Amino acid sequence: MRTLRSVRALPPAVRLLLVNQLGVNTGFYLLVPYLATHLGQDLGLSAAAVGVVLGVRNLSQQGLFLIGGSAADRLGARRVIIAGCALRTLGFALFALGDGLAVLIAASVLSGLAGALFNPAVRTFLAQEAGDERRAEAFALFNVFATTGALIGPLLGTVLLLVDFRAAALTAAGVFALLTVAQALALPARPVPQADTAVLRDWREVAGDRRFRAFALALVGMYALESQLYLLLPDQARRATGWDGAVSLLFLTSTLANLTLQLRITRRLQASGSRGRWIATGLLLMGLAFLPPLLDDGLPALLLTVLLLHLGVMTAQPFVMELIPAFGRPDLTGTYYGLFYVVSGLAAALGNAAVGRAMDTVGWAPWMLCCAIGLAGAAAVAALQRTRLLPAPATGAVPDTAPSVTEPSEPSGSR
Repeated sequence: MRTLRSVRALPPAVRLLLVNQLGVNTGFYLLVPYLATHLGQDLGLSAAAVGVVLGVRNLSQQGLFLIGGSAADRLGARRVIIAGCALRTLGFALFALGDGLAVLIAASVLSGLAGALFNPAVRTFLAQEAGDERRAEAFALFNVFATTGALIGPLLGTVLLLVDFRAAALTAAGVFALLTVAQALALPARPVPQADTAVLRDWREVAGDRRFRAFALALVGMYALESQLYLLLPDQARRATGWDGAVSLLFLTSTLANLTLQLRITRRLQASGSRGRWIATGLLLMGLAFLPPLLDDGLPALLLTVLLLHLGVMTAQPFVMELIPAFGRPDLTGTYYGLFYVVSGLAAALGNAAVGRAMDTVGWAPWMLCCAIGLAGAAAVAALQRTRLLPAPATGAVPDTAPSVTEPSEPSGSR
């Protein structure tokens, strides 16, 4: 009930973005976890071809976040959000209707490009609409809705797969089609500043921001460690129990923790202490989370690791999202988010490569490596805080004096 009251207290546009993220994750996890099995078993593609299709989607998304962020700044976040959802509708529909490699690669490119567009755009719009006082809380609720969607999606996908993969893919495409229409009708148009610089100059400005660059690099550990929920932790769960279904207990633990604790943690912490302090604390918790399996290789220790890992994420992430717009000009918010996600995506990929290599050595190596990554990130953020290189949270609003053009109004109507 407290969560629902918090949602109702937010501006209508923010509430729509929360529902949007619930739908985005529901549609995504309804399809993507089962895609590799469909490509290999149902369509008979080789392992190499499956890797190409999946890799193209990841590359299209991670490599184009900066373009998506710049598009949000130049065209308006609203337009980019709608375009991203529309492209994912098309991409997922192609997965349902196509079985040739060229069509599947096109579907992957469209699906990845869609994520590259709406991920930074949604966060830009959320940062601008939530307001200074409610921004961290809005991002906390954003995480809650995203987690709920990530839980609903696989459950719904499992049911639909009893029919066939096409039913699941078309349902996922339908979810994104509904989101596209809802946002076109209900997401409000906002003034878009007229840019007086070239896109490449904006990129150089953001990439040349030493404070932001240091902040983004200090946070690479957060995403490298969070991605272990898909690599190191599932592997250990299967080893500890001999049961593939044990992996679901990890996700259930993380989901329940997020739903019950995220908002409480953010509200409590934002009332006292600096943002840098809590980000560093979150990274510290994430690093320490990987110590229990060194003492006990059973499932209870692993579930404790998952719980501590997500406590760290819930502590740090809303404040990370809150601080990013404060580093630069308000009209570059999307570009800052875009570059941050490029760095984070590379961090997750490199982190998985390093942890995977450590998993092939002695048993304690990956756990100690993950612990060291978390501690190093905490120390880096603490140093930034101590040297006053972290900004105060910004409003993220576009100044009223900025020259602007307004996005055309859509046909009137409500959700």
